[in-house]
Amino acid sequence: MGSTVSLSLVVHNHQPVGNFGWVIEDVFEHAYSPMLDALERHPGIRLGLHYTGPLLQWMAANRPQAIAKIKRLVNRGQVEMVGGGYYEPILITLPDRDRNGQLVRMADEVEVLFGSRPAGAWLAERVWEPSLAYDLAAAGYRWTVLDDNHLRAASIPEDAMWTAFTTDDRGLRLSVFGTEQGLRYRIPFKPVEDVISYLREQVTPDGRYVGMMGDDGEKFGAWPGTFEYCWSREHWVDRMFEAIEREAGWLSTVTPSEWLKRRPPTTRAYFPTASYVEMTEWVLPPDETPVFTGLLERSRERGLPEARFLRGGFWRNYAARYREVNDLHKQMLRASGKVDAMPDGPTVARALDHLYQGQSNDCYWHGLFGGVYIVHMRMATLSHLIAAEDLADMAEAAAAGGSGAGGRPYGARLTDTDLDAIDEVLIASLGQTVVVDLNEGAGISSWDLRASRVALGSVLRRRPEAYHARLVAHDREVEEAAIGATEAQALVQEGGGTAAGGAATSADGEAEVDTPRTIHDIVNVKEPGLAAFLHYDRYERRSGLVHLLPEGGTTTPAQLVAATYEELGDFVEGPYELATLTPDRVSVRRVGSVLVGGVAAPLGVEKTFRFGGSRLKPALELATTVENRGDAPVAFELAVEWNVNLLGGGHNPAAYYEAAVGERTPHDTAGEAASAATVAFGNDYEGARIDAAVEPAARLTWYPVETVSNSEGGFERVYQGSSLLFRWPVSLAPGGHATFTISMAATQTIDHSAGEETERR
Repeated sequence: MGSTVSLSLVVHNHQPVGNFGWVIEDVFEHAYSPMLDALERHPGIRLGLHYTGPLLQWMAANRPQAIAKIKRLVNRGQVEMVGGGYYEPILITLPDRDRNGQLVRMADEVEVLFGSRPAGAWLAERVWEPSLAYDLAAAGYRWTVLDDNHLRAASIPEDAMWTAFTTDDRGLRLSVFGTEQGLRYRIPFKPVEDVISYLREQVTPDGRYVGMMGDDGEKFGAWPGTFEYCWSREHWVDRMFEAIEREAGWLSTVTPSEWLKRRPPTTRAYFPTASYVEMTEWVLPPDETPVFTGLLERSRERGLPEARFLRGGFWRNYAARYREVNDLHKQMLRASGKVDAMPDGPTVARALDHLYQGQSNDCYWHGLFGGVYIVHMRMATLSHLIAAEDLADMAEAAAAGGSGAGGRPYGARLTDTDLDAIDEVLIASLGQTVVVDLNEGAGISSWDLRASRVALGSVLRRRPEAYHARLVAHDREVEEAAIGATEAQALVQEGGGTAAGGAATSADGEAEVDTPRTIHDIVNVKEPGLAAFLHYDRYERRSGLVHLLPEGGTTTPAQLVAATYEELGDFVEGPYELATLTPDRVSVRRVGSVLVGGVAAPLGVEKTFRFGGSRLKPALELATTVENRGDAPVAFELAVEWNVNLLGGGHNPAAYYEAAVGERTPHDTAGEAASAATVAFGNDYEGARIDAAVEPAARLTWYPVETVSNSEGGFERVYQGSSLLFRWPVSLAPGGHATFTISMAATQTIDHSAGEETERR
């Protein structure tokens, strides 16, 4: 028998919680469905298929024929179904009980749909910590797929990676495959002949090598340029499968479980915390990312052995880089604890499902493929966490024998909500949950409406990202090219010739085939001139923040948008002292300063938050008192900032501002009102409206908070919410004070909890 090698393919298909149905349908038609058809055409190709819970749910509801097709492939032994966390969580972020719950639920679902429990678990974003060996094995899984980056971190030589390894934790054992970078980057981005030649290099007389290629199914048709390349024009996948079939004498495909049955792992390895190398790049601070990537690229280009020891950052540090990610994670942990403590009853399963959906990984990090910047997914994730906590609190209130309006678990308390060793104020009622961060401007970092499940306060800070440098360079190149083209055209017109152009051709005159590049290498922009929208905030986007601006109302909306305005005070992020804490009232104060003629003058600010209303009509009031504590007059403009997210991106007609009765403007546009005693904003589809009464009447300025982020489709502006400033002129004599009040009354026309209860009955 001649030398052989095996190829094990594991195709991971995922659609996040909260993704748009039309997006899922488009990816299904361009990537998932063609792959299933190709497998039917090539029965000799064996592989593992992984579909996450949200995608399985969508397929069962919208493409049941696809579920039936997969089952046929499983029944004829061609496909091995792969499990994992049901809603694709980053498992290491979860409490042990939720790790196990997500893993077991997925195994149960796969067994129901396809007839057998999965032996392998896909690891979301390949984020690994050693404790996961125990968690996966305890949930019934026997193998998983890590990255070759993990293998290098475990000091496994390059020529020893084409096999399976055994690892263990706390007495339980797990087999591990490493998805090999050479295969990942070739499939499908290199010619078929290149892939076959690469595999041929790994043949051995005893056939002891298996190449694992575990990667996203979306790259087979859904990534830019890949549908034409894989299916409609170049038919890369069919040609690859045909080549494998032709080379059956030395090359075969095998499912992971088949390989383990044939060759149980004998090499022991313990893998440190890691993910794929790009993820460890993205988690680095933006000023460190180019240092790491440059060093890695140079080392690889020169073939230096030191390259294998270069690793980036630690995944958990996304919670350190992004305050919003940390807040999201800690809110999830708070909801998890409450759901776990729920008394037995009919709502436990509902609360648990909402909790699990709120653990979907995509908004707990940021990189090229996903992230906290994707606003509709972030709001969906938060909506499920609001639902889980709300159901748990109502169950606790009912068990305590009360309506819950003012008793346990509702009210106000000091607690460290974000685990930064400093207490925040957490206010919970039947209608809303509010977090006031005393140490950072006494700003509202979370404002959740419970009945409608709208996370009003989820507005992302505009931050520098390492990839912004690529955008700036791209825009500069486009500008220079445009100038060059204009000059060239002028020369052509002057000389009466023609401009050069045309498609690229090969040496023999044939048109060259454009091979799609991996999305790691693509620079696409969804609109020209995006670099001009790169603005960075000086502070976190909380609400109830106190700005002191130059007197005379000279600060323009453009300055606010660009964050180039002059700040005269130190009250935006400075710590406040708690003065009063009752179930419906929180009072805080800070003695700081205001610049007068460039000299700091003492000023006191007191904020009083009041909470009330009902489940469908919660109320929140903020009274801000400023006091001149110096011996000279002071004058400035007081601006109280409120940041609100009502899913108003794309001029969503349901989301609006209403500065005058009956006159609505889109929530993602800028506007001003010279003097207003009232303003309203809301989203009809979400069933939420907030009416604000202002005393005394204020100048209003509002503008959309937009980030420039990167994704599979390219660079784009993303609406993250809207910033509304209430602005008053202030002039105080020594010892003088003045109070300005914003009273917000929310009206919710939807109570999702009641609707779910009706559906259950």
